[in-house]
Amino acid sequence: MEESMFNALAEAELRRIEEALERCGAQLEVDTQPGGVVEVVFEDDSKIIINRHSAAREIWVAARSGGFHFRPQDGRWIATRDGAELYELLSRVVSEQAGETVTLRPHR
Repeated sequence: MEESMFNALAEAELRRIEEALERCGAQLEVDTQPGGVVEVVFEDDSKIIINRHSAAREIWVAARSGGFHFRPQDGRWIATRDGAELYELLSRVVSEQAGETVTLRPHR
């Protein structure tokens, strides 16, 4: 996949992630940084950072529980390590850091 195509795909997904986080109802702040970085800040000041990594053609997630890399596959973003789907993983790590059950789904 060409870099420009990946960047457009990843940018659209990062917007969907931001929207899902803003709709989730958890006590958190979402801040979009330049260069395709979404920073999620929780009440305890912990953070989750979600960004695109153009060279690897991946979306990366850094959370308290670890780092995760996702590649586009058949219209979804799939973890390179264990095959988890992006929104399933985000729901888990956001729930862990928010201290409440959070289910994230993309609005397509």
